[in-house]
Formats: sequence, structure tokens, C-alpha cells
Amino acid sequence: MVAIQYLTIISVVVAFAAMIIKALRYATAPQSMRWELYPVPHEKGKAEYGGSYLEELNWWTKPRHKDLFNELKEMAAEVILLKGVFNHNKRAWCSSWPFHFGLYLCIGWLVLLLVGAIAESTDVRVTAYGGTVWQVLYYLTAGFGYAGLVLSGVGALGLLIWRSSDAAMRKFSSPIDYFNLVFFVVVAVVTLAAHLTADPGHAAMRSYVHAMITLVPVREVGTLLMLEIVLISLLIMWIPLTRMSHFVAKYFLYHSVRWEDEPNKRGSKLEKVLLGQLGRKIGWGAPHIDSEKTWGEAVTEDIKHE
Repeated sequence: MVAIQYLTIISVVVAFAAMIIKALRYATAPQSMRWELYPVPHEKGKAEYGGSYLEELNWWTKPRHKDLFNELKEMAAEVILLKGVFNHNKRAWCSSWPFHFGLYLCIGWLVLLLVGAIAESTDVRVTAYGGTVWQVLYYLTAGFGYAGLVLSGVGALGLLIWRSSDAAMRKFSSPIDYFNLVFFVVVAVVTLAAHLTADPGHAAMRSYVHAMITLVPVREVGTLLMLEIVLISLLIMWIPLTRMSHFVAKYFLYHSVRWEDEPNKRGSKLEKVLLGQLGRKIGWGAPHIDSEKTWGEAVTEDIKHE
């Protein structure tokens, strides 16, 4: 194996390790203080108007009915269409959606390259002139690759312009935010140039993936393809190490915070956890809050002032 292959292996290992560590950290985080945010999509028959099981008379004596389909539909709208961004900031959505959807396509492109590489390890040729299945795989790989690179590159450039030109966003943007977006633009441009000029059918990249899964030295590749592989490897490793990996937190944000509405019944395990949370120090200060108090004291104080 050559150095570039070791770089790819290291990048994948670092990326998966970082994502697993982040997921474990979110999974073991303290219980959310449950501010009762509505609507909750899995409230069957009530999500449409923002209701909840708490409006039912003697709700604690009745079985709960959850709507998994509606929950999945809401998740799909958020993940695929960025519904929240569209509703609250349409200017940002115009760049954020193509950027994220382009990344989804690029992930699909890498998966299709892997499928093609596995197929070719059985002496199948993934080409435009092969069997029907392999023709479909060939064109899907090219389609996902080119579309994903164009969309993600254009989206990253749009987000870069938005952060730079919007006075409010400049206040919340750090140098690393600009660096990350420039990094994506550079990777997209270099990768597109490499495939349009040297590997239009993605055969060389498929061959590289094949060399990776069979652990054999990769054959000679051109300068642009070499640069592409290096940049993509670095990007795969870099994303989970930054806050761009917020996708890891998506599940926990929705299921452990926004949509977590398990009944807090007397004597339950949840009650014990929440009472323990109320004993924690607030940790931040503001004109209306005393950072030295516990959450329990702050809540009680607010009630007394009413």
C-alpha cells in the first residue's frame, strides 16, 4: 500500500471514532429540562393543532397513542428539505439546501463507488456498455457524483457569500466557519476538474476504492486525481472534528429534547432524574437570572414573584 491509501484509512477511522464519541457524549448528557415544546409530531391526532396528551382528562390513566409515520414524515422534511431553515430564513435556505442535498448525493456517490468496486472484484465491468444492471450503476454513480459536487460546491459558495455579506451573520461567524466553506468549494472544484478531464466515467476512482477494500497497492493515478483523493480524505476526517458534524446531534436534539414528552409520573425513574437536574447550578448569568442559584431555586423564585 502507498501513503495515499494510508491517509484514506486514517481519515475513515478518525471520522468514525469522532462520530461515535460525539454520539456517546450526547446519549449520556444530562436529561433535558423539558420545557414542554409543542407540537410533537408523534402525538396522534393532536400534532396538527399543537395539542398533547396532557389536555386529556385524567391523562395518566389512559394509554398513549403515538404516530410513528407522522414523526418519520416530519424528520424527512427536516433532514431532506431543511424545513426549519426554509420557514425561518429563506435566504439562508437558498444556499443551505443545495449544499446539504449535494452532500447527501456525494455520500451516495461514495456508496455507489463502493458497490461498483465490490462488483468489479467478481470480474464484472461497471461500464456504459455492460449489462443492464451495471449500466444503471454506472450512470447512477456519474449522476450522483456530478450533481452532488455541483450542488454542494454552489451551496457552499452561496453560504460563504451570505456569511460575508450579511451584517448580522458576520457577528456570529468565526474564521473557522469561512475556512470550512472555502474547503468545501475547493474540494468540489478540484474533484469536478479531475473527473471531467481525467476520469469522466469514475473508473479510476472505482479502481482506487477497489484497491482499498482488497488492501492492494493502488495503480498510478494522475496529479488531479491524487489531489482529489487527498482532499476528500482530509475532508472526511475534518468534518466530524468540527461543528459541521451537527448531523450526529440531530437524533438526540429531536428525540431527547424537542420531542421527548414521556409522562413525568410520581415515583417514576424520570421524576428522580429531573429532581436531580433541578439541583444543578445554572452556570450562566443574565439580568433576570442568578448564576449562583440552582434551577430548582430559580423556578421556585419565579413562581413566588407571579
